[in-house]
Amino acid sequence: MNVYDFDNTIYDGESPFELFFYYLKKEPFLIKFMPKVLVYLGKYKLGKVSMESLITEHLGFAEDLIRGLENYEADIAKFWDKRMHKIKPFYIAQQHEDDLIISASPEVLLAEVFQRLNIKNYIGTTLDFDIGKITFACFRENKVLAFKERYPGRTIENFYTDSHNDSALMELAKNVFFVKGNKIKQIKP
Repeated sequence: MNVYDFDNTIYDGESPFELFFYYLKKEPFLIKFMPKVLVYLGKYKLGKVSMESLITEHLGFAEDLIRGLENYEADIAKFWDKRMHKIKPFYIAQQHEDDLIISASPEVLLAEVFQRLNIKNYIGTTLDFDIGKITFACFRENKVLAFKERYPGRTIENFYTDSHNDSALMELAKNVFFVKGNKIKQIKP
């Protein structure tokens, strides 16, 4: 099985942050969250977000953001209408029917793009919009837990990622490829 991270791996960008800026244009009151978004993005890019800090510092903030969003399904479709071109060509060229995409991004955000790409297997962060809560943070070690739960006994032949935040999944894979922009380098044979 080939497994891929999504943001900055097969997608050229950080989709949750892009979605925040998409909503910022529609809902100017979200500007109050801008400092937290920028701090989190910086910490995330530097690999300084631990599972503990994600839960204690950042999940509450994300939950505040999702509470009260209306028409999010239509908004997400419009969001992807303008971003499908950012799926990296290398992935389209080697896509297989049984690929698994595993991402820290919310499944509700990813479902639309994966339907368009005919990707059936994916795992992401899960949200309950009715209560405004994150029910599962698909991040770091949780990616391994989710993989083992949903695909017991399966082997990761090739894993593609852009981040050392995925080191737990790297350990499971036979081959690991690091993706930076459009360059792919095998880092584990």
